[in-house]
Amino acid sequence: MPIIFTNFQRSIEMSWAIAAYDHAETHFSLICVVPDCRQLRLTSNDSLIYKKFRQAFPDMEVEHLTEEMLKSPEQKEASYIRSNIRMLWRPFCMEFEGVIEDFNQGTLLRLDANKGYDEANTCVVPRIQFLAIEIARNRQGLNDRVKKTATVS
Repeated sequence: MPIIFTNFQRSIEMSWAIAAYDHAETHFSLICVVPDCRQLRLTSNDSLIYKKFRQAFPDMEVEHLTEEMLKSPEQKEASYIRSNIRMLWRPFCMEFEGVIEDFNQGTLLRLDANKGYDEANTCVVPRIQFLAIEIARNRQGLNDRVKKTATVS
């Protein structure tokens, strides 16, 4: 039985990896072809997501991120003080349960908005975290910059 479970688990992981890669490729293609990413909408709830994101993280810079900023236990569960901001990712994410489909699905996020998706520039985050950060990048015009340095494969 353990061998069957292990093979099943590998199959699920591979399916997720393929889906995550396809999503990343689609997202990058989209931001590279849209003339003005400030007008780009990723969901019908972009305004709500952005409003709640900025309420929770009013001063968070989204151009350059680190995995620790997004995934550290302090960020997920308890208070982590950075520039006098109490950052709480898990409560933020849970606000969207039942609002955003697959809000907690693992999604690839670019750490540096000026670069494309590659192994060194990505990490896995819940879909709502990806949406919040990418919506903020769109609204701030940060995703328009990547067009100058990256190409769609």
